[in-house]
Amino acid sequence: MEHKLARYHELKLRQKQVEEELEQLRAQILQSCPVPGSYDTDFYKLTVSLQERREYDDNRLFNALPDASIWRLLSKADPGKIASLIKLDVIQENTLDGTYERKQVPYIRISKR
Repeated sequence: MEHKLARYHELKLRQKQVEEELEQLRAQILQSCPVPGSYDTDFYKLTVSLQERREYDDNRLFNALPDASIWRLLSKADPGKIASLIKLDVIQENTLDGTYERKQVPYIRISKR
């Protein structure tokens, strides 16, 4: 059991290091290619696009919801859960007007040629 715990701990540390390096590389790539579009090298193709995300304000969202029990399902503004509640028709999207800001987030996809 001790060996499994040690291995798990080691892998989690490595995972954190890999995620940090990925984030640094992503930032460097976006600095070099800030405009959405396709960029080609000899061996790779980079596609930069923008994804729209919603950042909800907890107070405005709470006030906009028709029933406080729905807020208990969320406990905080979680865009994934909110999207699910809209799809399930538990809440109407127009009810949420004014509770969030739209944010453009760059997304990169790299494929081998």
